[in-house]
Amino acid sequence: MKFFSLMALEQAAVDTAAAAATTPGAEEVPAQMGIIGTLISLLPMVLIFVIFYFMLIRPQRKKEKKVQEMLNALKVGDRVSTIGGIYGTITNIKDDTLELSVGKDNVKLIFARWAIRQVEDVAIENDSEVLN
Repeated sequence: MKFFSLMALEQAAVDTAAAAATTPGAEEVPAQMGIIGTLISLLPMVLIFVIFYFMLIRPQRKKEKKVQEMLNALKVGDRVSTIGGIYGTITNIKDDTLELSVGKDNVKLIFARWAIRQVEDVAIENDSEVLN
């Protein structure tokens, strides 16, 4: 007799679980709240990434692009300064190396193209090599 009563209790529990699972909307509310909660929790991370992109990454890329354009536009006769602080005039360009003429004695130095910091806009007389 006890065996049949245990089976009846198990069957009742299964029927209750099945009825709860088939109730419309019973599972949808927690699932929707889970998705919304996840989106809300990810929103600050997305905003931080967007801020970093516009404040750090994008300006750095613009700067790198401008420097690359300047390096590609170098030509013989340009007055340049190197990253080491040496001022000179380009006398020869070969692929990724430049030959600079430096000082009154026109000492020839060879530099890598990437070592050029900027092209000087100052007009320099070749005799005195004095910056105005």
